[in-house]
Amino acid sequence: MFERFRPLRPYLARYKARFVAGFVCLIIGQTVGALVPLAIKGGVDDLMHAVVLRQLAIVAAILIGLSVIKAFFQFWTRWILIGISRDAEYDLRNDLFRHLLRLSPRYYTENRTGDLMSKLTNDLNAVRNMIGPGIMYSATTVVIGITTISLMIHLDWKLTLMALAPMPLVSVGVKFFGAKIHARFEKIQALYSELTERVRENISGVRVVRAFCQEDAEMATFDVMNRDFVDKNRGLIWISSFLWPGMALLFAVSLMMVLVVGGRHVVRGIISVGTFAAFNVYLANLIWPIVALGWVTNMVQRGLASQGRLMTIFDAQPDINDREVPANPVTALKGEIEFRNLSFSYNGHAILKNINLHIPAGKTVAVVGATGSGKSTLVGLIPRLYDAPPGTLLIDGIPIRRIPLHTLRQHIGFVPQETFLFSETIRENVRLGAPEATDAQVEHAAEISNILPEINGFPKKFDTMVGERGLTLSGGQKQRTAISRAVIRDPRILILDDALSSVDTYTEETILRQLTGVMAGRTTILISHRVSTIQNADEIVVLHDGEIVERGTHAELLAMSGYYTELYNKQLIEEALEEEA
Repeated sequence: MFERFRPLRPYLARYKARFVAGFVCLIIGQTVGALVPLAIKGGVDDLMHAVVLRQLAIVAAILIGLSVIKAFFQFWTRWILIGISRDAEYDLRNDLFRHLLRLSPRYYTENRTGDLMSKLTNDLNAVRNMIGPGIMYSATTVVIGITTISLMIHLDWKLTLMALAPMPLVSVGVKFFGAKIHARFEKIQALYSELTERVRENISGVRVVRAFCQEDAEMATFDVMNRDFVDKNRGLIWISSFLWPGMALLFAVSLMMVLVVGGRHVVRGIISVGTFAAFNVYLANLIWPIVALGWVTNMVQRGLASQGRLMTIFDAQPDINDREVPANPVTALKGEIEFRNLSFSYNGHAILKNINLHIPAGKTVAVVGATGSGKSTLVGLIPRLYDAPPGTLLIDGIPIRRIPLHTLRQHIGFVPQETFLFSETIRENVRLGAPEATDAQVEHAAEISNILPEINGFPKKFDTMVGERGLTLSGGQKQRTAISRAVIRDPRILILDDALSSVDTYTEETILRQLTGVMAGRTTILISHRVSTIQNADEIVVLHDGEIVERGTHAELLAMSGYYTELYNKQLIEEALEEEA
C-alpha cells in the first residue's frame, strides 16, 4: 500500500519537520482527550459514595481543562497538516505546469486540452485531499484507536475483546469497497475529462456552433455525456452510502454487546458504575475511527486514482531536449543556416525530401509553394519545434542538437502561421519574449509592424486587453502584434511564416518597408503566398511536394517559366480581377 505513495514522497519529504510537529500535536491532543473518560469514571465512582458539590466542581473543571487542552492541540494539528497539503499541492502544480511547458508538440496532439485541465484541477484536488485530510484523519484514527483500546483493555480486557469481536469485518469491508471506489473513481475522472473537453471546444467554437445552428444538437450531445457522468457518480455514492452505515452497524453490534454484558458485570460487582460509564464513553469514542475509516478509505482511493492520472503527465518525456549538448556549449549565434540532405517525416508521412539549402548569416530567403508543400514544417525545424534527423540541420556550422534549446530559441524571432495572443494587455503580449523591454522599445516594435496608430486609437492604448486568444483584435491586428513580439527581441534569425496573410496590400508594403531596416544584418526567412512579399528577397526557394524544385532571385525564377512563374501570373490575374471589381 505504502509503495503506491512513492511518487508523492519527494513532495512530503520537504516538510518532515512540520509533519513531526503536526503529529506531536495530534498525539498530545488525542492522548489528553483519552483522559476524559477516566475523569468521568473517577467522578461517577465518587458520586456513588456521596454527592459533594465541591467534587462535582472539581470534576467539571478537570473536564473543561482537558477539553481546552485537546482543542488547542487539535487546532495546531489541523493548521500544520492541512497547511502541508496546500504547500505540497502548490509544489506539485508548479512541477506539473513546468513539465507541461517542456513537452513536445506531439504530446499535445495526442492528448486533449480538456483532459489536461481536468488533471490539473479535479485530480490535483483529490490528491491534496489524500495527503492533507487523508493523512491527518488516518493518523487520528490510529492514535484514537490505540489509546482508546489500550485504556479499554486496562478497564476490562474481556469486555474489550467482546466489543472488538465484529471489527475484523471492518478490514474485509474496507478492502472490498476500497477496490470498488478506486475503479469507479478512475472512470468518473475519465468522464469528467471528456465533459471538460466538450465544454472547452464548444466555448472556443461558439461562433461556428451558432453559424451552423447546432446549439440544440450540441446541447443534446452534452446532455447525454452529463447524464452518464451523473449516473457513474450515483454508483460511487451508492458504494459510499453502503460503506459508512455498514461501519456504524458494526459499532451498534459492539455497543449492544457491551450494554448487555457490561451491565451484567456491574450488577455482579465485577466492575464499578464509573468503569462501565468510562467504558461506554471509550466505545463511543471509537465511533469516529470506525466512521472515519470508511471516509478516509474513500478519500485515499480517490486520491490514488487521481495520482495515477497525474503521473501519466510526468511519465511523458519531451522528444526534444538538450541531451546532445556538450559540456561547453555555444552561447551566441550569428544566424547561418544550412540544411544538408534533409528528409523529414511526421507520423510516417514524408513531408520534406532531400532538402539542401544554405542561408548565409544576414541574408533574406523566401520560401513559396502550394499548401501542404512543407513550408511551415521546414521553418519549424529551425527553432526545433520538430527535430530534424541528426546532422541534417546546422546553425553556424554546428549541428542544431548540440546547441542548447534556450540559446537557440533566444536568437530566433518566430511569427507562426497561426497567431496566438495571450489574454493580457497588448504591451504584455508584445514584450512576451523580452520582459525587460522599455515602453519606448514596445512602441518602436509596434511602429515597425504598422500597428502603432491603431493601438494609440484604443482608449487604453497599450494597456488594452486583447481577450482570449486575441479575440478583441482583427486578424491583421493580431498578426502585426505577433510581428512586434518577434522583432522586439532583436533576434539573429527572423522567421515570418505567412505573417502578412491577414493584412491588405498597402499595409503589407508599409510593414515590409519598416522591416527592411530590421532585416538588415540578420538572417530572415519569409513564407508567403504573395509574390509582392518575397520578390525582393536575396533568394527565393520554391517547394513542391516537399522538394526544392526551383531557386533563385525573382527575375531568375520568372525567366525559368516554371512553378514560380505560374504562381506569379496567377496572382497578377487575381489582382486585375480585384481592381475591376
